[in-house]
Amino acid sequence: MDSVELSTVVYVPPETAYEFLVDFEGYARYSEYLDRVERHGEGDAGTEYDIHLEWWKLNYVVRSAVTDTTPPERIEWRIVEDLHAHGAWVVESAPDATADEAAPADADGASRVRLVIEFDADSASSDMLDLPRLVSLDWVVEKVKPLVLSEAEKVVARIVADLEGERRDVDLTLHDSPDSV
Repeated sequence: MDSVELSTVVYVPPETAYEFLVDFEGYARYSEYLDRVERHGEGDAGTEYDIHLEWWKLNYVVRSAVTDTTPPERIEWRIVEDLHAHGAWVVESAPDATADEAAPADADGASRVRLVIEFDADSASSDMLDLPRLVSLDWVVEKVKPLVLSEAEKVVARIVADLEGERRDVDLTLHDSPDSV
């Protein structure tokens, strides 16, 4: 099982960070490979999302499901079909972070936001994608592994900008990455 785990500090209270992250439909704004997200449910545990991805010559719809929520601390999810993958957004209070140099003077709290993704690239079936002739699923998987990490970094940085209301250099901590990156 490969994994990606990133975290950063966001200068908003945990409740604000959580409410922002639970809005999966808004994620399409953060990745050039994510066309749109459609929600099926109320947004809590059991809600499913169709995530429309586009990369290279491939178009694919990933169905994910929220498996558990613990407001304002955790949103757990899994991929429903075609690939063994699951993960979580984890939000922790970070009161000491408001004393950091990077903290805005008007920050009314701070949170450490962590994105955790675990996936088994070998669980992908060649039947799940309509691949061009002479393109193997193994080739696609090897190209996508590092893409997952770079996209996770971009998504977290863009979310921080939206949460705080302006862009800044975001200090991302990489806790884990795929073996082949």
